[in-house]
Amino acid sequence: MKKLLLPLLLIVALLLAACGDAEPEALAAAQPIEAGDSCHVCGMLIGEHPGPKGEAFMEAQGEALKFCSTMDLFAFLRQPENETQVSHAYVHDVAAASWATPDDEAFVLASEAIYVVGHDRRGAMGHTLASFGDEADAKAFREAHGGELVGFDEIDLDLLGRLGRGELGGDVDQGMGDMSGHD
Repeated sequence: MKKLLLPLLLIVALLLAACGDAEPEALAAAQPIEAGDSCHVCGMLIGEHPGPKGEAFMEAQGEALKFCSTMDLFAFLRQPENETQVSHAYVHDVAAASWATPDDEAFVLASEAIYVVGHDRRGAMGHTLASFGDEADAKAFREAHGGELVGFDEIDLDLLGRLGRGELGGDVDQGMGDMSGHD
């Protein structure tokens, strides 16, 4: 019995060591927002609306699902049937792009971004989350436009509901107002 146990333990140890050497899979890169792209949630043409946009990649497919706003992106991400299926997502860094027409080069990982909710700017669907790659930029935006900072894991369906109903402030800018961005 001891003669079998030692080789068996050695094989298990080698298998476990081999698992640790595996290279992590590279994340699919953010895709450009094309003129005819429509929002995966609401169907609106993405390029015709202001504010930060989003993209999500599902585990089982390589194609980006695109969203006209961070609000729609998170409404999709936080649905129970989607939470375990999403590989990763991207949002526009508002500090690196115009609010009116976010730049495709300004995408950052949604899970690493800092968000401002309850501010006075409007996106495609009205109230939206302003997304930033750097906390200092998010704080500067908050000083100029109001709101509060939240992290990726703090954004849930309850927060999205309150934001959508206008319960988180941000009533200064009625309608679309000045869409020049955080410059």
